[in-house]
Amino acid sequence: MTAHTLHDRLVAGIRELILRGELTDGARIPEAALCTRFTVSRTPLREALKALASEGLVTLRPNRGAVVAPLDAPGLAQVFEAKEALERFIGLHAATRADADDLAALEGLHADLAAARDAGTYSEVNAAFHDRLAAAARNAPVQQMYAALQVQVRRARHAINHDPRRMQASLAEHEGIMAALRIRAPLDLAERLARHNAATARAFLAQFDGRA
Repeated sequence: MTAHTLHDRLVAGIRELILRGELTDGARIPEAALCTRFTVSRTPLREALKALASEGLVTLRPNRGAVVAPLDAPGLAQVFEAKEALERFIGLHAATRADADDLAALEGLHADLAAARDAGTYSEVNAAFHDRLAAAARNAPVQQMYAALQVQVRRARHAINHDPRRMQASLAEHEGIMAALRIRAPLDLAERLARHNAATARAFLAQFDGRA
């Protein structure tokens, strides 16, 4: 295994532990246990933790070890604020830059959303849909920033209870998003994505405020 592959595997593995709550908010990262779990030495593990710190998932404390970065309502609100700006950009450019393969993939993911019968499946397909739409905007820096924010949103999804009413509302919003994309209407698509982001933010933050 190359050093690059090992690094990517470590980052993905530890990220998943954080996203699904096995490593909880504020908890110290158990470096020795993770070295054993992933069969690595401290050096590659610490390089992986640096990468996760750049994603906002880990806080590095000199001479005291790393901890899982806390996830709170103010921080999550900032994530959605930043995401709104990117959603508008994605809408403006995906509407004109998406090719036939993008449209076919998005139609398929949209159909999968409509067929989803549980919140977990819906969330995973929803993430794939928005990632593909971001890719269709054909802007690598924006796609990279969007992916980093999506990690934080995914983490929040694991920390809250799913509301079936929000799932139905989200699906209706996706219908509008696809309608705007099909006719390649940049302003309409940008506005629909921004409103979808705002509605998701309200649903998430209501639960975070409630558990404070």
